[in-house]
Amino acid sequence: MRSQCLVCLLLAGLAYGQAAPPATPPAAGTKAEQSASPAPDKAPEVKVGPGDPVITLKGFCADSTQQGDACKTVITRAQFEKLADALQPGMPPPRRQQLANIYPQLLRMSAAAEKRGLDKGPTFEEKMNFARMQILSQELSHALQDDAGKVTDGDIEDYYKKNEASYEQATFARIFVPRAKQIAPAPVTPKAGAKPGEKDTAKTTAPQPPTEAQQKAAEEAMTKLADKLRVRAANGEDFDTLQKEAYVAAGLPGSPPNTKMENKRRATLPPNQQAVMDLKPGEVSEVITDPSGSHFIYKMVSKETISLDTVKPEIQKIIPRQRLENSMKGIQGNVDLNDAYFGSTGNPAMPLLPRGARPPAQ
Repeated sequence: MRSQCLVCLLLAGLAYGQAAPPATPPAAGTKAEQSASPAPDKAPEVKVGPGDPVITLKGFCADSTQQGDACKTVITRAQFEKLADALQPGMPPPRRQQLANIYPQLLRMSAAAEKRGLDKGPTFEEKMNFARMQILSQELSHALQDDAGKVTDGDIEDYYKKNEASYEQATFARIFVPRAKQIAPAPVTPKAGAKPGEKDTAKTTAPQPPTEAQQKAAEEAMTKLADKLRVRAANGEDFDTLQKEAYVAAGLPGSPPNTKMENKRRATLPPNQQAVMDLKPGEVSEVITDPSGSHFIYKMVSKETISLDTVKPEIQKIIPRQRLENSMKGIQGNVDLNDAYFGSTGNPAMPLLPRGARPPAQ
């Protein structure tokens, strides 16, 4: 946000500022609450015209011939608000107070620096050029955001038509088939020489994990089961019954998951399962195996397209975000850094928006 500029100014000024003197303790025998003036319930309303002074710097003036009370710099309300709005539109009163406190110091220090010729130094021009680029980048960022946010009803309708498939909503019945059967550990057997009934664990063999062959057989068993369940599902058998069979066959404890899935959209499904949105009501999918090895069988129960009025607020957020992303991609382009000079950069992420840019609405 533009407040970043103000923060930099405040920090720069405060770095040179003097620490506030410690508060004077109340005199002996005087209560602290008596020494403090009561805070008014409401700040008094003061009417200040655009041409009225709001900051007066005494003893500081552009004309060096002026002396005494004649040497002063007056900043009117209109001048101060022009600066405040440039730094941060709609700047809140507390921050305006901060700016008013630091601005006179910045004026005095910049004038003193010019008298010393520091604006002619070797680094000043480079810093000014860089600061100019930063400010221009911020202004461009704000302009792009303003342009991206100009969304008409026609824009929303066009987006809806082009992405109508994204606004289909479906209810499914789904069977989850675990990747592998649970393999019971081998029973604990006494070691050679142990007496019958002896409970000395030091003389027994610990349970062994399943072998690779056992694990492979357990996975193949569930893959075959998934194929069989899919055939039975396509023949109209109840999905809840088939889901229970899958859990029992896998040897899993507890209750099986609910087979009903309501109000699902394409984007809410895992990428490798989104094709089930293309099923017609009553159709059963093929067995879908996800990257973890688990299997899924879907049946389309019903499908509808969400109305434009319902998704309009959602589209109003999507369009500006996409526009801004496309604009920034065109500006950022490709950059090659000399690894011999900068060191290895690996695969840097996409550069951030210029300082001051507001993040896209989610």
